[in-house]
Amino acid sequence: MSKKSVFVIAAVAGAAVAGTVAARRLRQGGSEDSAGPDDQVEGSTDRWRVVTIAADPEQIAPEGRLPTPLADLDELIEVRFEPAPGDRGTELAARPRAGASHPDDQNDLARMIRRALRESKQLIEAGELATNEPQPEGHRPATPAGLVVDALSRRSPEEGVL
Repeated sequence: MSKKSVFVIAAVAGAAVAGTVAARRLRQGGSEDSAGPDDQVEGSTDRWRVVTIAADPEQIAPEGRLPTPLADLDELIEVRFEPAPGDRGTELAARPRAGASHPDDQNDLARMIRRALRESKQLIEAGELATNEPQPEGHRPATPAGLVVDALSRRSPEEGVL
């Protein structure tokens, strides 16, 4: 691969990361004062986080047992599930319990909830957790674009975005 190609790939990857950061800041730009009584701000730590799962409500918690990722947070979170609109499966939602605190902070608890919901969705729909570790055999040379992909891959399990 030529140096020019590597530079172009790195520039495109950098622009994509900058665009993502800018979009996230715009989404979180509102203040809680501007939200209505039923609205919750994107950055709020006590809002419901929701995933839609392609399964019936009875498959979400058979015999009253939550999926393992959510069950591990049982003391810290509230969970609800209901049929999704348009017969598209089930909406599984979770939020921190009132007064529940995690040893680190509320933002860390919100991150843990997002991860638990994502993992629960994978377990219910696919029966396993999708990972990119361990990497397949072979090694690629360290390139600027490769470093960006590696950094995003390390971050994606926490934030849910690649």
